Amino acid sequence: MIRRKNDDIYSSPFSKAYWRDACAELRSPRTLAFAALMIALRVACKAVSIPIAADLRIGIGFIINAIMSMVIGPVAALPAAAITDTLGYLVAPNGLYFFPFILTEMAGSFVYALFLYRARVSVKRIILSRFTIDLGVNLILQTPIMMWYYQVCYGKYYAPIDMLRIVKNAAMFPLESVILILVLRLVIPALNQTGFRVEMDNSLRLTKKNAALLAVLFAVSIGSVVGYAVIEYDSGSRSASWTAEERLEHNNQMNAAVRARDPELADLTTVTVVESATGKYFSNELDVQMAVYEVKDGENLSADDLKALQGLSKSKAAASEEMTLLRKEEAVVDRNSWNVLNWVDPEQQVE
Repeated sequence: MIRRKNDDIYSSPFSKAYWRDACAELRSPRTLAFAALMIALRVACKAVSIPIAADLRIGIGFIINAIMSMVIGPVAALPAAAITDTLGYLVAPNGLYFFPFILTEMAGSFVYALFLYRARVSVKRIILSRFTIDLGVNLILQTPIMMWYYQVCYGKYYAPIDMLRIVKNAAMFPLESVILILVLRLVIPALNQTGFRVEMDNSLRLTKKNAALLAVLFAVSIGSVVGYAVIEYDSGSRSASWTAEERLEHNNQMNAAVRARDPELADLTTVTVVESATGKYFSNELDVQMAVYEVKDGENLSADDLKALQGLSKSKAAASEEMTLLRKEEAVVDRNSWNVLNWVDPEQQVE
């Protein structure tokens, strides 16, 4: 059995020797050949997934990624992940290509390597690596990239709190951790037979202590997600995530409320634009700030042209030359029905 010249095991990656060995992997023909094999295997398996429940599937790419990163280390894992991401898109395109997505692929491989490369691989390390990727990479890192992607490629808003994606990552964390433990229990002895030294702690048995760690981290991930959702909801405006249909509906509803409140608007063609709609997570009320516009030559506009003005957002309405700002309004509305509960500020005429 062929061994590498240096098969030192490190308790943590915080040493010069660890990174010296990790960099040396880039000069090892054996390591590069293994990386090439894992890249090909992962690209081939990118479209392969196992259905778990409705709208919930588990892929097998994370297993291959963990094995590759465990063997080749964090330095070699970065270019390997970049190649995997690029080839994966060319083989099985999914949407428009967006280069920053390569960062999540590289980050996932890097995290696996930090926890598993030249380490005594334990159940604890496997669980922590999967937790870090699900929470830190798939949610925290990928969210701003997804927002950037939708804005650049589609001109659309992507909500920071995508509950479906969050629930999927939270739900899959325990399952993926257990699957990875079981697979590595079988793969590590085979790797050792091929000359790659990987030490396995306690035959990777899932003890009660490890099961408790898995449960605690699962609870932490759920708690973090819920807490972030509450904070984001309390501080953000609901109007930012509206579809065109929702914006048109709410603008028209507020316009009807404004006109019913002020009979002097009866002879004018008006458009009311909701500029922000904020509220507390556990409250049924929203504080709505809006701008009331008079449509120039409104009686001669076609129904389609008027509808286009009624569906404008704050910035587009302010830039429109077809409308004149009359005043700003603020009201408290019911979050479900959008019926006005009370008006906050008196009418403020614009000079």
